[in-house]
Amino acid sequence: MEFFKLDTHINFLHARKVAMAVSLVLVIASVATLAMRGINWGLDFTGGTVIELKYPEAVEISSIRSLLDAQGFGDAVIQYFGSTQDIMVRLTPREDMSEQQVGAQLLHALQTATPNVELMRVDVVGAQIGKEMAEKGGLAILVALLGTMIYIAVRFEWKFAIGAAVALAHDPIIILGIFSFFQLEFDLPALAAILAVIGYSLNDTIVVFDRVRENFRKLRKGETIEIMNISLNQTLSRTLMTSFLTLLVVVSLLIYGGSTLFGFSLALFIGVIVGTYSSIYVASAIALACGLNRTDLIPNTKENPIDDMP
Repeated sequence: MEFFKLDTHINFLHARKVAMAVSLVLVIASVATLAMRGINWGLDFTGGTVIELKYPEAVEISSIRSLLDAQGFGDAVIQYFGSTQDIMVRLTPREDMSEQQVGAQLLHALQTATPNVELMRVDVVGAQIGKEMAEKGGLAILVALLGTMIYIAVRFEWKFAIGAAVALAHDPIIILGIFSFFQLEFDLPALAAILAVIGYSLNDTIVVFDRVRENFRKLRKGETIEIMNISLNQTLSRTLMTSFLTLLVVVSLLIYGGSTLFGFSLALFIGVIVGTYSSIYVASAIALACGLNRTDLIPNTKENPIDDMP
């Protein structure tokens, strides 16, 4: 069921060479940026000091941030945990101070405004743990891509699998490239957003591929590129509605989510746009470039008497 139906006849794949050129430039630029500038890893990956505080009443994170900025803790990551009275502060490692000294100095800075604030816990997250998180995060992305290739190859056809895998690799590379170019902090929520984007883009791609397979069986006449264009137009309203509604939520997170969710929501925002583009152009264009045709999905076409009818 569709909320609205678009009767479009857009020749998407007519522009596939231009789209592939744009994608290639973006991917190469992203890889080059990652090689030259690297990723600005967050505390989840680099390690640091974790401080838990308890306030006597609800407190605004913005007021805490203002106090810590004034005391030289501008790099602090502040978030609620449990309630609006419980605060977690994460800081980058301080070579000239122990974790207990950092906790005492931060507590003193906050007690100037709220004397009854309590220091509940001070812990250190080592750099080795952060390195393991980065490695496991990268492994999770690779496993997701490999699993996707196997699934689509079994459900559809290996040419579809290659198109989907290239499209899914295309999306996180561009997201990481943007984070690298602007040196935006990349933390665990941002990594979670990339995995969510892979799932989102995969869902879009499978919807398109399923319609392509269905149309190859229903529309006995027509070139491969024509069938794929028809399928893309038929799924366009669903694609636009899904992207629009997802972006409504993501934009709300960008505006109201605060600094803690900024990396997560920005990665999702980029991913939804790039993922929608890649499911239309990249996945389909790669499958077409691999030589996808009717016989790949209907191997016994010549034996079917329907094909011999005028």
